[in-house]
Amino acid sequence: MLSERLTVKVKTSAAYAGLPLPEYQSQAAAGMDLLACIDDDIIIRPLERALIPTGLSLEMPEDCQAEVRPRSGLALRHGLTLLNTPGTIDADYRGEVGVLLINLGSEPFCVSRGMRIAQMVFTRYIRAELQPVTLLADSERGAGGFGHSGV
Repeated sequence: MLSERLTVKVKTSAAYAGLPLPEYQSQAAAGMDLLACIDDDIIIRPLERALIPTGLSLEMPEDCQAEVRPRSGLALRHGLTLLNTPGTIDADYRGEVGVLLINLGSEPFCVSRGMRIAQMVFTRYIRAELQPVTLLADSERGAGGFGHSGV
């Protein structure tokens, strides 16, 4: 059982009426599903993108963020994913959460009202203070980058 709980205030738009609040789909799920808060279907053709409203605005503690991530089933079956993944919702943002979907599949995809289109994961973060230096400490990896390990 998870010990830490986070209280996040959520405000729904008038358009959200009749839709359930996001929820976790299993006991150990890290993300809760976000729903499409639209009146009319939106068709996303291959290689097109669309900003889908969720009807939700959030208020969370200052040391938290929400990350919007793709749903694996939509990615696998339809090639639908998020263009900016993960999308970051900062603690001081009070506007409506939107999901920027892109269709990388070969067929048009229809988004309908209440469809589970993405997942949202809440995390705490640490703010960094950058310290300019002229030399960094050596490490075993060094400057090895993309593909340096041969994998």
